Parts: sequence; C-alpha cells; structure tokens
Amino acid sequence: MDNTQEKTVSFFRFEDLRIYAKATDYSTWIINNIGHPENDMQRNLVNSFCHSSYDIALNIAEGSSRNKNQFEHYLKISKSAIRECIVYTTVAFNTGLFNEEECNQSREYLMELTRMIGALIISLQRGSSRRREEFENDDNDTTDDTTSDIDNIDTNF
Repeated sequence: MDNTQEKTVSFFRFEDLRIYAKATDYSTWIINNIGHPENDMQRNLVNSFCHSSYDIALNIAEGSSRNKNQFEHYLKISKSAIRECIVYTTVAFNTGLFNEEECNQSREYLMELTRMIGALIISLQRGSSRRREEFENDDNDTTDDTTSDIDNIDTNF
C-alpha cells in the first residue's frame, strides 16, 4: 500500500496558487457583505468595487500564463486593483454600505493580499537574478553538461 500523498494539480495551474484563492475569496466576500445600494450612485459604487475585486484575481490568472517578467507586471496591476478596493472600502463605509467591522475586514483582506503579492513578486525577482547568475557562471564553466532545458519540461499537463 502506497502511503505517499499525491497533490492533485488542476488543469489551470493558477488555480493552485494560494494568492489566486485568496483573491477569489475576497471577491466572494464583497458580494456577500456589501450592503444593498439604495440609489444609482451606490449601485455604481458597488459595480465598480466588484469589478476591481475581480481584477485582482483576473490579473493573477492572466499573468501566471506569461513569462516571469510579464507575470510580475500583472501582479503589479493586481496591486493597483487592491488600492482601488481600499478607496471603494472607504467610500462604502462612508455611505453606509459597510459597517465598521466590514470596513476593517475588507482592509485586512486587502493588506494580506498586498503582502502575498509583494512576496510573490520578490520571489520571481530572486528567481530571475539567480538564473542570470547561473547563466553567467555557465559561461565560465568548461564541463560538458549534456542535459538540455527540454529534459526539464514537465510533460504531465
């Protein structure tokens, strides 16, 4: 009997990212917790707020399919959407669509998302600089390395 646990990898790899799950949780939280708009101005606020909350996850998903530099760019766009959500949180509180507890919860979600995205950006940057250093060191290496990049590609997708 095999006791090893196999992690199921989803077809869409971005769905395996914790930051993506947290971003979609936030969008769902917004939908479930924002008050009912009483006029056109509040409806516009709610629509814009929801749109910005979706943009966080959408940019993570889109960027994850790109190269590391482009992924970093899309993560920065997600951070911009987070800043928009901070503004919408404040306005929602000021107009009565959020109570104080909901306002604080929204801000906590957004701070955590900001930290997670920042950590992922740093991780991508470190990976890029590490590969650059390895490439520069390989130029000076005279050993025969017969392993090509194609040998490292995961074909199980």
